[in-house]
Amino acid sequence: MSEIIKIKKGLDIKLKGMSENILKKADIPQLFAIKPTDFSGLVPKLDVKIGDSVKAGSPLFHDKYKADILFTSPVSGKIHTINRGERRRILEVVIESDGKNEFLEFSKGSPESMSKEEIIKNILVSGVWPFIRQRPYGIVANPVDIPKSIYISGFDSAPLAPDYDFILQNQIEIFQKGLNILAKLTDGKVHLGLNALNTASPLLKTKNVKISKFTGPHPAGNVGIQIHKIDPINKGDIVWYMNPQDVTILGKLFESGKFDASRVVALAGSEILKPQYYKTIMGASISTMIKDNITNDDIRFISGNVLTGSKIAPDGYIGFYDSLISAIPEGKYFEMLGWALPGLKKFSMSRAFFSWLNKNKKYRLDTNLHGGERAFVMSDDYEKVLPIDILPVQLLKSILINDIDKMEQLGIYEVVEEDMALCEFVCTSKIEVQSILRDGITNLIKELG
Repeated sequence: MSEIIKIKKGLDIKLKGMSENILKKADIPQLFAIKPTDFSGLVPKLDVKIGDSVKAGSPLFHDKYKADILFTSPVSGKIHTINRGERRRILEVVIESDGKNEFLEFSKGSPESMSKEEIIKNILVSGVWPFIRQRPYGIVANPVDIPKSIYISGFDSAPLAPDYDFILQNQIEIFQKGLNILAKLTDGKVHLGLNALNTASPLLKTKNVKISKFTGPHPAGNVGIQIHKIDPINKGDIVWYMNPQDVTILGKLFESGKFDASRVVALAGSEILKPQYYKTIMGASISTMIKDNITNDDIRFISGNVLTGSKIAPDGYIGFYDSLISAIPEGKYFEMLGWALPGLKKFSMSRAFFSWLNKNKKYRLDTNLHGGERAFVMSDDYEKVLPIDILPVQLLKSILINDIDKMEQLGIYEVVEEDMALCEFVCTSKIEVQSILRDGITNLIKELG
């Protein structure tokens, strides 16, 4: 019988605009983009220039320090633009689709009949490897490493999160093939975390994995929390992890010999008129999905969830790992004496306002910070929403003074940004917890390699 793990600490943020279980085929946009900024720690080296023709699976850029890790085009067409930022940092490689979606051909076959080396080579050359990430650090996995185990979280507990049971209901066979491939890449186990409350999940039928069931508030669906509860990471440990839809892309590669980047994305949020699911392609512009489907023009579009996602423009692109586009109001207003008003319509973790009286109420929250950054207020708010046995405030302080030894002792190997995102949300001091944590991880990698 599968193990059930209860997560007691955390916080569910109930927002308006959850996607209905309706799947619509999105109009294919003209432009697609792969963003090097989606990959923490990556130094990209371009393999294309503006005007070059590409097919789905053609290399766009590679990792400067691991040249065999390729990042490939999701569609066929021509390189439209290469957008750069400060110091000519590459922000986006934009492809103009030709509408034909022609593919490069890669190896295909049953993973049972292939060696581990053959499997890794095929994943690398096709550009599917970047879907495999590692803990610690939350970076693209190194193909020469041997992971202790591999983890997939089969559910998402973040605000407005997509329902993977709905998304994968007709893809269980190809998902299973992806799991079989992953099982060849580790000497340990492949772990699949599921929501214990969903007894009808089609993912319960999967084999060749160890299923663990979780209950509790967000971040119960985070793979980092699941790793901590099943087998915590110590110094020197390496584990790999993938998103559920990315496992199907891996399975399709060995089924068809093609890099099939099709993806189901949830369009959700209080500013969406018809929140639902769209079948599209990874890296697609969201312009066709939101056309005539938003309440007004003063909206924050986020690729990902509202806690950890990235702000994008109304014609911006779906992130490499994202299965959700969130739309919430911009908070461009000043509230006189907001802290002193009753706050009947406000959401709060504490009992400062009245949201605790109606725990099922859904809110139309905006981007307003309601204050500015200040010194740490010593409370236990972080500990209330972080179900990991670390000292979060002390960890952040050790990062700020760049004390590597203290970082290690205080558990930096256990966490990445998404695990501590709720700490930032509930922070009385408005501390940018996630950016501080990523700075600490970056410094750790520089020091230790």
